[in-house]
Amino acid sequence: MADPFQFTHALCRTPAASAVTGIRAGGGPDPDFAGLLAEHEAYVATLRGLGLRVDVLPALDDFPDALFTEDVALTFPEGAILLRPGAPTRAGEVAHVRGPLAERHPRLLAMTGPGFADGGDVLRLADRVIIGLSDRTDPTGADELARLLGDLGYRAEIATTPKSVLHFKTGCSLIDAETILTVPAMRDCPEFAGLEVVVTPRGEEGAANILRIRETVLIGHRWQATQDLLSARGVDIRPMATDEIAHIDAGLSCMSLRW
Repeated sequence: MADPFQFTHALCRTPAASAVTGIRAGGGPDPDFAGLLAEHEAYVATLRGLGLRVDVLPALDDFPDALFTEDVALTFPEGAILLRPGAPTRAGEVAHVRGPLAERHPRLLAMTGPGFADGGDVLRLADRVIIGLSDRTDPTGADELARLLGDLGYRAEIATTPKSVLHFKTGCSLIDAETILTVPAMRDCPEFAGLEVVVTPRGEEGAANILRIRETVLIGHRWQATQDLLSARGVDIRPMATDEIAHIDAGLSCMSLRW
């Protein structure tokens, strides 16, 4: 398997004004649209600054959550896989990303159902891919996705996401190829065998969704204890504003497809 962090390309989507009504599991206030747009623009600029070619697709007013491109597809150098999002309101997004992905990848595979899988439940490791079962990814969908990953040459394992965690990657992310950052509820996940497991500091469970791009780790700017922990390990961190996207249950990995 190739290095999981040596990305050269990313695909994002401009937030629509309707994004302020995006899905959220626990209710809460709407994000400020100007702030949300600024966070997204800073994110795109950061990816470009780290050397990626980033293409930004136009906003989709009919799909408030469409800026979270990671949930509707998986992208690898060998090809892309169109997913079946578990939230019914997001199903129509897939048709809008099919063409852009077909233009940029040598192969385009697609889930056909009846199961569902969200990209936020898929964690790529150096030697395999973990698919987490959640409210958005069911066993039937995970099984189909594992077969499609096999067609691209990737071995998949299926894990269980704790009920307290929305998406598998809400609760864990790679610091490097051998080390995973995770919330306490996921520290004993058997699929983490062979990895060093680092637990988020008390009260900073929201820091678990970091995003490594080449040699740099993007992290939410609010999580100072986690930033200190990573810096002490010699990690090059880049704090990012995520206050507004957090209102709609999102994090740093959600806003791009990378390969």
